Amino acid sequence: MADLASKVALEEENGGVESQVAGGWRDFVAGSLAGAAQVAVGHPLDTVKVRMQTQGGAVFRGPVDCLVKTVRSEGVAGLYKGMASPLVGIAAVNSLLFWAYSTGKRALVGATGGEATLGQVALAGAAAGAVNSVLASPVELIKVRLQTQYSGGGGGPVAVGRALAKQYGVRGVMWGFWATVAREIPAYAAFYAGFEFAKRRLVQAQGLGPGQTLGVAGLIAAGAVGGVSYWTASYPLDVIKSRVQNAAEPPRGAGHIVAAARRIYGEQGLRGFFRGYSTAVVRSVPAAGVTFAVYELVSEAI
Repeated sequence: MADLASKVALEEENGGVESQVAGGWRDFVAGSLAGAAQVAVGHPLDTVKVRMQTQGGAVFRGPVDCLVKTVRSEGVAGLYKGMASPLVGIAAVNSLLFWAYSTGKRALVGATGGEATLGQVALAGAAAGAVNSVLASPVELIKVRLQTQYSGGGGGPVAVGRALAKQYGVRGVMWGFWATVAREIPAYAAFYAGFEFAKRRLVQAQGLGPGQTLGVAGLIAAGAVGGVSYWTASYPLDVIKSRVQNAAEPPRGAGHIVAAARRIYGEQGLRGFFRGYSTAVVRSVPAAGVTFAVYELVSEAI
C-alpha cells in the first residue's frame, strides 16, 4: 500500500494539475481494488488472529487449533465472518489514508521537494494513521464483533452497526476509537518506514537509476517488510483494541486502554499481548503481495 502513497506524492511534486487529477483517480481505483483483494486473501487468517486475541488459552491452544475448530464448527464460511465491513469500507479508508500520508509527507519535505528521509516518512505515516482512525475504527469495530460470533444469530454488518447505534448512539459507532488511534500511529509509522527502507535498499541493490522503479516482485518484497513492520510495532496495541471493541459495554473514561492492558496481563501475562502474532505476520506476506500485484496490474490497465 505504501507505494501508492509514494506515487501520489511523486505526481504531486513533478506533475501538472491534469496529471495530478488523473494520477489521483488511478491510484484511488487501483488502491481500492488492491485493498479489496487484500481483504479477500487475508481475512481468514485475520479471523484466526482476532479470535486468538479475544479468547483465552483455554479455548484455542494456538492458531492451527483455532483454524481447525472454526472450520469444524462453522465451515470455511466461518473464516470469512465480518469480511463485508472492510470490503465495503476499503475505498474510503484507503483514499483517506493515502491522502493523509501524501499531504503529511509533502508538508514535512517542504517546498524544496526532494526525497523524504525515513524519519519524515515515519512521521507522515503516523499522522496518516491517526487521521485514518476516524474511518478505520467503526469498520474494525463491526469486523471484530462479527468475527467473534460463534453462531449465525448476530446478523450482518448493517444489523450490527444499526444495533450499536440504536443502543449506544455515537459512542457505540465509535466504540474503541482511541484504542484504534493508539494502534494506527505506530503501525503506519513502521509500515511506511519499513516499506521505504526495503524499497530503497532494493533499488540500490539492483543498480536502478533515476526514473527507474522496482518491478512487481520487488514491490511485493518491500510490501512484505512493511507488513511485518506494521504488526511488530503495533501488535500488543492491536490485542488491546480487539479486547476493547469486543467488550460487553463501550469503554468509559480515559483510562480504559490501560485497564484493558491490565486485564490481559492479569489473565495471560506478557504472552497475552502476542497471542495470534505469528498468524498476523504470516498473513501480512500474501496480503501485501496481492495488494501490490493487483495495484500494478490495474494501474497498467487504466
